[in-house]
Amino acid sequence: MAQAAVTPTPLLKDELDIVIPTIRNLDFLEMWRPFFQPYHLIIVQDGDPSKVIKVPEGFDYELYNRNDINRILGPKASCISFKDSACRCFGFMVSKKKYIYTIDDDCFVAKDPSGKDINALEQHITNILSPSTPFFFNTLYDPYREGADFVRGYPFSLREGVPTAVSHGLWLNIPDYDAPTQLVKPRERNSRYVDAVLTIPKGTLFPMCGMNLAFNRELIGPAMYFGLMGDGQPIGRYDDMWAGWCTKVITDHLGLGVKTGLPYIWHSKASNPFVNLKKEYKGIYWQEELIPFFQSATLPKECTTVQKCYIELSKQVKSKLGKVDEYFLKLADAMVTWIEAWDELNPSGGKPAELPNGPAK
Repeated sequence: MAQAAVTPTPLLKDELDIVIPTIRNLDFLEMWRPFFQPYHLIIVQDGDPSKVIKVPEGFDYELYNRNDINRILGPKASCISFKDSACRCFGFMVSKKKYIYTIDDDCFVAKDPSGKDINALEQHITNILSPSTPFFFNTLYDPYREGADFVRGYPFSLREGVPTAVSHGLWLNIPDYDAPTQLVKPRERNSRYVDAVLTIPKGTLFPMCGMNLAFNRELIGPAMYFGLMGDGQPIGRYDDMWAGWCTKVITDHLGLGVKTGLPYIWHSKASNPFVNLKKEYKGIYWQEELIPFFQSATLPKECTTVQKCYIELSKQVKSKLGKVDEYFLKLADAMVTWIEAWDELNPSGGKPAELPNGPAK
């Protein structure tokens, strides 16, 4: 008699949360069901909290809206953006898991060049569980991948690598462009699948996109603050950029790694470039001062935790970027509030305390 096939337990099933910011019904989850259904979802509902958001049957999830955020964080809720996907970082804060995968609700399952569905989550887990090599570039890209190794001339003392804090995935179809590029290339689509993962070298910043992103919450969670964006703020669409720049400065300081490349998702919907330009235009000016600020930012050796690093960075934001615009004074204060709120909900640094009154469901 033939034995029944044993379904393998999904990787990190009890150690990973999937965080989704949304303003609409989550029909997109149907396509992800084969990959996401075993995992716990944290849905952060943006916009009108009285709107009922439908989640397909069979998913294990908790749903937080603005009323929940205000109830759980009290006055500290001011650090969580409103009417912007930056609200997702509330999900990072309330998670009880070691790892986070976050995805946008306009992202679908992509296919690899052979036509097979890509399990993006599985590839992120592979990335995050293997070491990074930020201190010396390997020309064969990821040396820990099957069929690859360190090339001749690579120092043996560095071949162990360092823990990977962040896995940054990419997108087919609609590229992650800013508004000016969208306007001059309205029909451009990304069909180029590059079968590679690489570690971003130490001292090199990168534009982090939050729509297909995984990270080790215990290693870098408190730095994953998506800033003050959206409603009442002079800027939008720089939330993930801000988190990426802060995170990279801190991972460099603490000797952790960031990987980028695989996996791809299918980004289905281009946002309106004129709306985007209105959100971005100050950021487009400001980034010419922000990038040099982050490139030259250094943290003292006493900063031995992510929280200490982040508070120190907030002081530098206040003293150096406050001159650029008073918005950065407000943002620096929100960075401190974020860390205070994180530590309240995560008193041991890792595992969160029980939430007051529990989540909405």
